[in-house]
Amino acid sequence: MLQVNVAQLHDDNRQALSLAWIAGREAGAAVRREAAVSAALIGHLNLTHPNSIQVLGNYEASMLAGAERAQFSQRLFAAGPAAVIVADGIGATPELVDEANRSHIPLLTSPMPAARVIEKLSRYLGKALAETAERHGVFMDVLGLGVLIIGESGVGKSELALELVSRGHGLVADDVVEISRIAANAVEGRCPPMLKDFLEVRGLGLLNIRTIFGETAVRPKMKLKLIAHLARPPKGEQEAVERLPLSELSEEILGVTVRKVVIPVAAGRNLAVLLEAAVRNYILQLRGIDSTAEFLERQKKAMEGGAG
Repeated sequence: MLQVNVAQLHDDNRQALSLAWIAGREAGAAVRREAAVSAALIGHLNLTHPNSIQVLGNYEASMLAGAERAQFSQRLFAAGPAAVIVADGIGATPELVDEANRSHIPLLTSPMPAARVIEKLSRYLGKALAETAERHGVFMDVLGLGVLIIGESGVGKSELALELVSRGHGLVADDVVEISRIAANAVEGRCPPMLKDFLEVRGLGLLNIRTIFGETAVRPKMKLKLIAHLARPPKGEQEAVERLPLSELSEEILGVTVRKVVIPVAAGRNLAVLLEAAVRNYILQLRGIDSTAEFLERQKKAMEGGAG
């Protein structure tokens, strides 16, 4: 079950949002957020969804100023929020502090506008609670496109990555790629901390790409847009790979469909040039330009003209 720690949330966003933890500190070590909850993770006052982060702004402050603010504070913390953040520079009332301590629920304050707090923490929680998976391969930035190079062991993935880096492209991860679903139709790949900047090449061992090629040769993360499968056809079966694929290939990762191309591996083939061409072709397709469809249309017109 995906969860996030309120104490970590506070530490990671304390500087950006000027967060101050004023009550309920003993609950800071507890994991408060469960991804299974379908309601919004954070937002303005909502007492119907427990385990979310409630943000109180200027509008909610009017409820705190009335004679019934003690009852309001009780209702607020009785709903079981993961935390309560008082924004817009509004001071927390004694009733809020008392209820936070009594309920053992973190109470934080921020001088930032409530909308800014919600926006920043929504992005943070979206990544912290993203579905994740690990894939074996090499993840590259090729012409600004996140490309995952896969294939059987020894097919030449790392050598191809080294060639691409030498041609000005960027390395994200080698061997193990951590993939997270950051939106309904988007997945993002990054490198595990232990393997960051390193590329293993047979015969050379581990290479520190950042040290050898410079800062511009590595990327911290990229959105995964294309999967390149390096396939070595069995001996005597060079025609196993379709020469003119008429249907698009794809693969599903964490519920997101990712475009896929298969590049046959054989002696004398320049895989770096082929992969760059595949990426350029895919970028053109995203812009509505399909080379295969264009050729088939030209062929059709030629056949119709000959028949006439």
